[in-house]
Amino acid sequence: MDKTAESIKSKFLELGVDIPLEDIVERLDKLVTKFKVPLDEARRSVITYFLKENNLDRNAFFGGQSTTPDSRSTPDVKLNGIDEGGKWVNIKAKVLQLWDSSHESVSQVGIIGDETATIKFIKWSRDTIPDVEEGKSYYFKNVVSNEWNGRFEITLNKNTVVEEIDEDIEVISSPMAGAGDGQPAPIVNVADIAEDGKWVSIRAKVSQLWDNSHESISQVGLVGDSTGTIKFIKWTSAELPDLTEGSSYLFNNVVAQEWNEKFSVTLNKNSSIEELDEDIEVASSSIIFAGAMVDVQSGSGLIKRCPECKRALTKGACMEHGKVDGTYDLRIKAVLDDGNTAQESILKRELAEQISGITLDDAISMAADALDQGVVLDQMRLKLLGKYFTVTGSKVDRYILVDSIEPQDEMDMEMLDELIADAEMI
Repeated sequence: MDKTAESIKSKFLELGVDIPLEDIVERLDKLVTKFKVPLDEARRSVITYFLKENNLDRNAFFGGQSTTPDSRSTPDVKLNGIDEGGKWVNIKAKVLQLWDSSHESVSQVGIIGDETATIKFIKWSRDTIPDVEEGKSYYFKNVVSNEWNGRFEITLNKNTVVEEIDEDIEVISSPMAGAGDGQPAPIVNVADIAEDGKWVSIRAKVSQLWDNSHESISQVGLVGDSTGTIKFIKWTSAELPDLTEGSSYLFNNVVAQEWNEKFSVTLNKNSSIEELDEDIEVASSSIIFAGAMVDVQSGSGLIKRCPECKRALTKGACMEHGKVDGTYDLRIKAVLDDGNTAQESILKRELAEQISGITLDDAISMAADALDQGVVLDQMRLKLLGKYFTVTGSKVDRYILVDSIEPQDEMDMEMLDELIADAEMI
């Protein structure tokens, strides 16, 4: 996000307008973090805002490039001819791969190619454009090129027209070469995953499996090796075997994806999983956070999990296995506040029992006596809210997945002095 902000600032400086970098970062962060707007869309929104604020014409910013297509002048280009962002083009290409997306704003995303190159494409949900199919060729009229971290992609928008063509377009050897043709992608270290859309294979250990409520996602969590950790998503459509937390695997033909400057890997129908008879060492990526527990969120306390996939049940049903006879578990979804940051944290059964003093058997008995599972959450809130804790764990998205937690009798006095000083300056 910082690189995007610097790029926007630099472009405005060329026009003689010096916009404070922190103002650009603030608007980008609000759109991306709070409103979950994709970074490309957020970038365009921020540019538009500051153009209006400074009475500048869009053509001045985009170097005379139109922001809407002219059907008479939009050129037909080969994919290797896409060498600048913000350009309207027409292309003929074959859909090589469709990726599942958990982002509601994205209708379809994947890779297309022709005889000269391959490129990532994005189709937004808000635009009424027919879906494309893997393996078919299309004439894409009025798509827009975008550049991100030195790589190009195209986006389909409300002005785009998609026409299926009979021609079977020959495609250059692509980043997905090896996937689906029996040849695995090269094995890389987790720390070396740094290119969006690239096919790789990794040897990694499943560090954590997380709950998820998306029907399209079979499993999601964290895998790692000696060089680092990375989020993984296994799509339901891939029909791959379930992974076990703590086990090590060879993941063949997974796709690296970048979202808001963070990388993850996705397992799809071209991927394969081989369990390894070894315990892969995972690099430590722990952080420490201290603060007061200001909330114990709903979904905490006594819950039930699917006996098959261990997902938390919603109204007695698993997203993947339907109505099941769930098994009881305890967890705490806490919010810790250090005076500057409200940090969401997730504690599994052992830690929930440790800090609340309520065992799983206690919780089951309490719920049975009260005929209400919510009584456990109420008791946890009474015992924990307002107390200070220090947690250690992995930071993933907005959560800390807690490995250890220690109570603090009092807030650290040095921290308290800093908070008072900050408050006096406001």
